Amino acid sequence: MGGKSFLLGVLTLAVLLLAAASEGAEPTSSCEAVRKVFQLRRLGPLGGVPESPRAGVDLQVCTSKNPTCCTKKMEERYQTAAKQDIQQVLQTSSATLKFLISHNAAAFQENFEMLLRLAENYTSTLFCNAYRTMAAEATVHVHEFFTDVGLFLFGTDVSTEEFVNRFFDTLFPVVYNHVINPGPSDISLEYAECLRVARRDIRPFGNIPKKAIGQMGRSLLPSRTFLQALNLGIEVINTTDHLHFSKDCSRALLRMQYCPHCQGLTLSKPCMGYCLNTMRGCLADLAEVDLHWRGYIQSLEELSGALSRAHGIEHGLLNFHSLVHDALGQARINGPELSEQVNKICGPPVRKPKQSPGCSSDQNKDNQGLKMFSRDSEETLASRRKEFIGHLHLYRAFYGGLADQLCGNELAAADGLPCWNGEDVVRSYTHRVVGSGIKAQSENPEVKVKGKDPVISQIIDKLKHIIQLLQGKSFPKYDKWDLQQTGSGGGVDEQISGDCDDEDGCGGSGSGEFKRVMKITDCKSMILFSSCI
Repeated sequence: MGGKSFLLGVLTLAVLLLAAASEGAEPTSSCEAVRKVFQLRRLGPLGGVPESPRAGVDLQVCTSKNPTCCTKKMEERYQTAAKQDIQQVLQTSSATLKFLISHNAAAFQENFEMLLRLAENYTSTLFCNAYRTMAAEATVHVHEFFTDVGLFLFGTDVSTEEFVNRFFDTLFPVVYNHVINPGPSDISLEYAECLRVARRDIRPFGNIPKKAIGQMGRSLLPSRTFLQALNLGIEVINTTDHLHFSKDCSRALLRMQYCPHCQGLTLSKPCMGYCLNTMRGCLADLAEVDLHWRGYIQSLEELSGALSRAHGIEHGLLNFHSLVHDALGQARINGPELSEQVNKICGPPVRKPKQSPGCSSDQNKDNQGLKMFSRDSEETLASRRKEFIGHLHLYRAFYGGLADQLCGNELAAADGLPCWNGEDVVRSYTHRVVGSGIKAQSENPEVKVKGKDPVISQIIDKLKHIIQLLQGKSFPKYDKWDLQQTGSGGGVDEQISGDCDDEDGCGGSGSGEFKRVMKITDCKSMILFSSCI
């Protein structure tokens, strides 16, 4: 019985709308329906809504030759509601996209944090297992180093060369005290400072620090940029979700959504063409984002593909302990020669009572819990990137078709039904429908668009910049990076084309692992890789 009543109601409404379409909107004799909707929407005090139609001489937008159920105060409240309605529709339409990016940004950051913990534990364990007497001192510097790595990875403006050199600078006094020239007591703080400052001249670790700078920079920078890009994607959506509507657009939205209420037509919807003209006018700036949003997604796809074909952050971080192992081995082998150099620069060791504690018995406690993460971590990150990019690709045309999507899914009347054209309920909209984008709005009969929104122009500039970063053009004159996987030698050996030879330790070691080659045609302009200079 209830279903029959509902169907009868729908048929009655359709008959009424068809009648209105054929004869125009007849003057309403009561404002009861308007009052109910006004109260339901909580647009203001019900006392301000007329009980019966009146002359609307004070109305600015919802003008009509017929008596009206609106007052000037109602018109103002309707205009506020119209803008809020569209902002809500915008936010709803982008909610899935925003969740996709923010959820994956958080997941990638969490994975990177786990990698950092694991890499730090690997490096600390190296000292506990092989250099137990200096482990407690060394692990302090290891922790400081991976803190710097995390700061760089998550966006802080620090240099990989700076924090890698700082690590080896602070490590040298510890290694000298316990490996190169151990004694019954520790070296003094002043002597340790002399060693720290002299490390780059003495070069106790050979070319290992230089290799570490290259390896860290090249393995961290793409992932850092990837995270920056995801965070910018969230910023773009937040910005467009809270678009500022011009005065002319606000009036057009009012005319489209609430002016029919003034004539008692609370159930009418705008004609499709009318809705498209209004929304394409109001969202003209967002259509300008389209080209750059497509470029943003394409660049993310390209970087993700390059990372999948080459060693990434997992390789760089989880192999750092191997570089430290090699550095310590080199210092131990060259101990006598290094002692002579130190004596020339800092003089004979000045010692103090020995205070160096041994390795903590629970140094390895976290390793057991993290080993499962290390297993197949590279494949896990690669598959997550691939899945994320696949979903993101579906939104590449999001901003180009936003007005059409909103009208088609939410706002406009279905084809064939009577609809509101801005003045009356009609069978069809007769004005020309303009295209998307600012230039196309010059002939828009519903909305006048005057220039570009500076906030949207700023977000477009940010998209242009992140596209440059994603393409490897991170710095002036820095050409697109070429991450490729080759089968020529050691897993930690990295090459910077044009400024690295076998003497620098960039050649393969014959271990059968892959190495990453990053071709840089002009590395002199680089900041993070200033070792190229």
